[in-house]
Amino acid sequence: MMETKNLEGRSVLVSGAASGIGRALALECARRGARLVICDVNEKGLGEVETAVREMGREVLARRVDVAKESDWRELATLVHADRECVDLLVNNAGVGLGGGLLDTTIEDWDWILGINLRGVVLGCHFFVPRMVERKRGGHVVNVASMAALAPSETLVAYSTTKSAVLGFSEALADELQWHGIGVTGVCPGFIDTPIVASSVLRGPSASDEARAQAQAFYRKRGYTAERTAINILKAVARGRIVAPISPESWFAFGLRRASPSALRYLMRRMGERLRRELAAPR
Repeated sequence: MMETKNLEGRSVLVSGAASGIGRALALECARRGARLVICDVNEKGLGEVETAVREMGREVLARRVDVAKESDWRELATLVHADRECVDLLVNNAGVGLGGGLLDTTIEDWDWILGINLRGVVLGCHFFVPRMVERKRGGHVVNVASMAALAPSETLVAYSTTKSAVLGFSEALADELQWHGIGVTGVCPGFIDTPIVASSVLRGPSASDEARAQAQAFYRKRGYTAERTAINILKAVARGRIVAPISPESWFAFGLRRASPSALRYLMRRMGERLRRELAAPR
């Protein structure tokens, strides 16, 4: 298990660090003394995080990276490994949202979300985990999945698919890397108040400004912040958790999935039915 209360001398890489959970996690690691590597496609947001980290007096390397592109990861890994032996904590956080069912989405939609949400995680591990293994001094990998991996939704078919894959990948990778003293945590955040709802692509009946506004209002009212999420992710790393639900609803889904998978599926079907009725109701 990796100590996370004090990260002095530790090197931490966070993808998707320009906003949301990635931003909060990067800043929290900086407060705890980490040397940071941060990346994102949002250069403006990334620059703001870089400035905030430097104002804390911490070292940071910031680069624009499209996590779906092998060449971007290769370039980042070359820069990082020229400067340090390896990273101690790798956080594959970058992700996108896509609302809708199979009948609502295109092959281009699937290529897009699979490239970022799944391929991006695999590429991050491909370019940084081997050096952690070669060093022979442990380390930790965090892959950010979602509550949708525990409770897949008919309104988020593609998103649920990618996040389920990330969680399965994390569980399998944890078994592989345990022999090298490297921990792996698949994080499953629930309803976290971040910009992902505003930036998600919506298809089908949910593709309306009203539906998006309702979702954003719900997340804001829920009030579970990215900062609180970041703190709980670091706690999960310190405790060596392989699967880490974040927020009460995610823990509920985790527990119900173990206790009664059929009850969880029934609940998710009822929620889907309710949403369809609401979207079909005249305005």
